[in-house]
Amino acid sequence: MGARFRIRTFPDFEHGVGMPDALTRYADAVREAAVSGSPLRLRGGGSKDFYGGALAGEVLDVSGYAGVVDYEPTELVMTARAGTPLAEIESVLKAKQQMLAFEPPHFGNATLGGCVAAGLSGPRRAAAGAARDFVLGVRLLDGAARDLRFGGQVMKNVAGYDVSRLIAGSMGTLGLILEVSLKVLPLPAVETTLRFELPQDAALRTMNQWAARPLPISATCYATNELVLRLSGAEAAVRAAMALLGGEIVADGAAFWTGLREQTLPFFTLATGDGTPLWRLSVPSNTAPLELAGPQLIEWGGALRWLRSAGAARSIREAAAAAGGHATLFRGADKSAGVFHPLAGPMLEVHRKLKQAFDPRGIFNRGRLYAEF
Repeated sequence: MGARFRIRTFPDFEHGVGMPDALTRYADAVREAAVSGSPLRLRGGGSKDFYGGALAGEVLDVSGYAGVVDYEPTELVMTARAGTPLAEIESVLKAKQQMLAFEPPHFGNATLGGCVAAGLSGPRRAAAGAARDFVLGVRLLDGAARDLRFGGQVMKNVAGYDVSRLIAGSMGTLGLILEVSLKVLPLPAVETTLRFELPQDAALRTMNQWAARPLPISATCYATNELVLRLSGAEAAVRAAMALLGGEIVADGAAFWTGLREQTLPFFTLATGDGTPLWRLSVPSNTAPLELAGPQLIEWGGALRWLRSAGAARSIREAAAAAGGHATLFRGADKSAGVFHPLAGPMLEVHRKLKQAFDPRGIFNRGRLYAEF
């Protein structure tokens, strides 16, 4: 029987009315938890409840703290509250022919805060950069309920540690994200998707050869002897690349990449349907085919390998480490071996010190990143 949680919720707010009161309530909840030592489980849309370590503590629902705070299309910068749905943000950007270039997955009703906390990037990551590369600034409540701001709305404003980007991927263990400033980019003028039939070793060589050439490649995906490629950019550049590369045009390429981003392609739904653990292996792009039991899907020019496997966690992580990478249990019921790749001593100490600095009582998302904190 699953654990039960008492959910602390706050009303929705329209047009900014009640926002200061919401911050007061959030701060009170944090102080109360700090005094009692009781953990808080930070929650926006709940779309990534499956991801990370065990869910523990009283749920602090901040989905009502939403809305775009500032958007300057000419400056390519947006600031929004953490509870703002990604779908709303993308709709506002699309109206100005702009986008979140790292293509974050939604997995349902994703919010901006959850997007940054998870730090996940989609198909365009290899070409455009990771989620943390687009975080310019954050505002958050730390474990002492202090309202802190880091970074800003420009790229060159960092002295010392870049705390704003440090928050990306921290799984909410360092503080309650309140607002995020992001760099956005223009939508590409043209996009075309091509398909090629290739065995895995040839596909990996081909993707690495393409990466070394000035081609407008924005995404790649390989599975079951089929390599799918997306070209994005100016019409002339895309047409020239199509003529050079050949391949078969995919009629509804946009739907394919959305399915890949949201993990609704058969490769992923089979894992969800039968409960097979889904592993996410990050390795150098030129890594040879990994000899692991289970089907694989490859993204990011060879740097991201998805694996459906019930094999031993230790064997999977050893294979990733031998290739110079790491392995994460992305979806799976048994998390006893840990979700994220174990940290070496020095890096573990860095994480421990960061946790101590931001959340000394250990109340935020306890055990969500590593069991130690």
